[in-house]
Amino acid sequence: MSKITSGAKTPSISLAWLRGLKPWPTFVSTLLLILCALFSPQIAGSQNNTQDANAKKARAALDAMVQALGGDRWLNLQNTYIEGRTSGFYQGKPTGAIGDFYSYHVFPDKDRVELTKKRDVVDIFLANQGWEITYRGKRELPADQRDEFMRRRDHSIEVAVKVWMKDPGTILLFDGQSLAERHLADQVTLISASNDSITIQMDAETHLPLRRSFQWRDPLYKDKNDDSEEYDNYQTIDGIPTPFAITRFHNGDMTNQRFVYKAAYNVPLPQNAFDVDATAAKIKK
Repeated sequence: MSKITSGAKTPSISLAWLRGLKPWPTFVSTLLLILCALFSPQIAGSQNNTQDANAKKARAALDAMVQALGGDRWLNLQNTYIEGRTSGFYQGKPTGAIGDFYSYHVFPDKDRVELTKKRDVVDIFLANQGWEITYRGKRELPADQRDEFMRRRDHSIEVAVKVWMKDPGTILLFDGQSLAERHLADQVTLISASNDSITIQMDAETHLPLRRSFQWRDPLYKDKNDDSEEYDNYQTIDGIPTPFAITRFHNGDMTNQRFVYKAAYNVPLPQNAFDVDATAAKIKK
């Protein structure tokens, strides 16, 4: 085939057919341009109406979830106390790591987790810091453990409702219905202004959360990961339905399972509950 140079005639339109492109006669192209100009506003308006309707459906599903969780009582919680047993898994298989835990949570960013029956190993999370306290004293948690906790906290259902939903920059998408833990679920995705996202699946009948998931990119290997939690065995405590079974997954593999023995809300906190130095001094004794 001869080389096409500047000033040469345009190659036959038959080449377009050979490439799978069907050339249109000039008058047809002109007609299409006119039609597009006439109907583009109507098409854009229809798309906007569809998006608005979808966002309203997503918000309605989230509002129903909040009411199912206790409404204003859940929204205005001062703190949460949970105690139970935690088990570790690797690639979906038990690691043998089993122990008791006792946790205090104050929204938005204060957490205290006491481990072992003696409660003599304590993790304290304040804002973006994480500490481990034992009889040896205090030390900062390894960055990977701290960051994992922060990711879960920052993508929790509580944060999705109390922070993301209030942000006008957040996009709400109703993804339709799907199955979660063998239940028909309404699925909603929240997308933040920074393009982060949280997906929540809610029981289509009770509206209680069944599953929460989010994705994040590994800072070292740059691959995308999917973390999720499933909630089961709800029991109503102080007017608030509480999941007594929580299972965590990483890229589809089970990593942790928690069974709650006791839950309480708006409880008196331990003295200096979130004071790292005071906690270290007490445990050393």
